[in-house]
Amino acid sequence: MTFSLELSDEQQELRDWVHGFAEQTIRPAAREWDEREETPWPIIQEAAKIGLYSFETLATFWADDTGLSLPIANEELFWGDGGIGMAIFGTTLAVAGIFAAGTPDQVAEWVPQCYGDADDPKVAAFCSSEPGAGSDVAAMRTRAVYDEATDEWVLNGQKAWATNGGIANVHVVQAVVDPVLGSRGQAAFVVPPGTKGLESPSKIRKHGLRASHTADVFLDDARVPGTCLLGGKEKLDERLARAREGGKSSAQAAMKTFELSRPTVGAQAVGIARAAYETALEYAQQRETFGRPIIENQSIAFTLADMRMEIDAARLLVWRAAWLGRNGGFTAGEGSMSKLKAGRVATWATERAIQILGGNGYTREFPVERMHRDAKIYDIFEGTEQIQQLVVARAISGRHIA
Repeated sequence: MTFSLELSDEQQELRDWVHGFAEQTIRPAAREWDEREETPWPIIQEAAKIGLYSFETLATFWADDTGLSLPIANEELFWGDGGIGMAIFGTTLAVAGIFAAGTPDQVAEWVPQCYGDADDPKVAAFCSSEPGAGSDVAAMRTRAVYDEATDEWVLNGQKAWATNGGIANVHVVQAVVDPVLGSRGQAAFVVPPGTKGLESPSKIRKHGLRASHTADVFLDDARVPGTCLLGGKEKLDERLARAREGGKSSAQAAMKTFELSRPTVGAQAVGIARAAYETALEYAQQRETFGRPIIENQSIAFTLADMRMEIDAARLLVWRAAWLGRNGGFTAGEGSMSKLKAGRVATWATERAIQILGGNGYTREFPVERMHRDAKIYDIFEGTEQIQQLVVARAISGRHIA
């Protein structure tokens, strides 16, 4: 058996392509859109024009049976900038929800509407978290009730922390259809453009990723056609019947889905960490004190060595998890391991970068303070640091640790 960490020609071309876009288009605009705290529509449009922002490209990434294309692309995109990277990649969350649960006809109908086209790009939102239900998915309160007379589903509730919430062309909403079943009684719905009863009065002002729009979404008797239930009613009724008979919990299936997505999120954190490291390395080689570059001071050189080591270690965990996700699955919470490690490295490395730059690092004249703000969310979203530890602990112990 041959073991190799060498990327294929196609993967190297992908890395170089996305890196070039990040370097030439994203980085020069990063500070402006962070300050504006607005969705960078011109950058999204440029990504659409070159084919980077499209379902066809996402499908090509996913077709890579090594699982590495998505992490490779995300690392380079977020190396450019975390906020703009999320503005471009945030639509993928909703697309993944449609692709995972929808029928072929639903995928064909709704996925193109998530992206729009190069002349008129659109974004999509995945709405799952709630004010009282983040990691605790069983606490979800948003309800979906079927109106048989009109063949419509009526949605009521509040969603929190929705990327692209309110500005999305398509919203994908998780809701409870049978409260008795808890997390097993949930389903996903497409809320089409212009649906009455969906409101998002204001966006959330965030610490980091400020070029990415985040908002609460309110559903007040929002009616959607029966065909907007992802997977269809017949499949839902069968699943609910199995759950009532004590069948396998869909919460376990949901956890597996999160595990599969976590390496991609980890790659984003690695990209931000790498950008901070490279900035600090360049600064240390140029900045002089006492007549010599500061990199010749052992404390600075050793910190940079540690940064490089930790970033490489995090990337290897991400790549391993991405490969396992496509080739046999996880045995010890490897998806959570990769996201946990990458998030920790990103927050630590960006802080070290600020320290190396000294007072300059604390100003907005240099990008590391923005990278530090962007990095912190990776200890929180897609499952907090503590949730990742819980997943790994349960996997390695075989016990239900609370």
